[in-house]
Amino acid sequence: MATPDFIRTIRAAAGHQLLWLPGITAIVFDDDGRVLLGRRTDTRKWSVIGGIPEPGEQPAACAVREVFEETAVRCVAERVVLVQALDPVTYPNADVCQFMDITFRCRAVGGEARVNDDESLDVAWFDPDALPELNEFGVLRIKQAMSDAPTWFDTTAFS
Repeated sequence: MATPDFIRTIRAAAGHQLLWLPGITAIVFDDDGRVLLGRRTDTRKWSVIGGIPEPGEQPAACAVREVFEETAVRCVAERVVLVQALDPVTYPNADVCQFMDITFRCRAVGGEARVNDDESLDVAWFDPDALPELNEFGVLRIKQAMSDAPTWFDTTAFS
């Protein structure tokens, strides 16, 4: 994921200290029920689509923008399926971030899936029963997006 300019500006003043940031994930389905994935340039692994909202950008608008920027697919956000505070991440340059992820179920409405930026090596549609190897993050989000369950959130905070 490319670092947005506004975060570079914050980092210039904040150094490597923890930044608490919004993150958006888009689980996109086509009319055949397939899910859209991208193979990332940084890890070379298949992943769900996501990114960081620009200041003032609405979360659903960010989901739609990120999907188009990365895959050339046009979509609409249908509903929030998951909200989760992720564990802090320390990057190789020593920057520390923690993301509050909001995941949207989205429906493709146009465009042809293709690599549309320098963050992806490949982009493809997959049947949910034939997904490539994905991390737990992606698997949970796809599962939640496929269900009609209420928005998922971590209930351990209430115990």
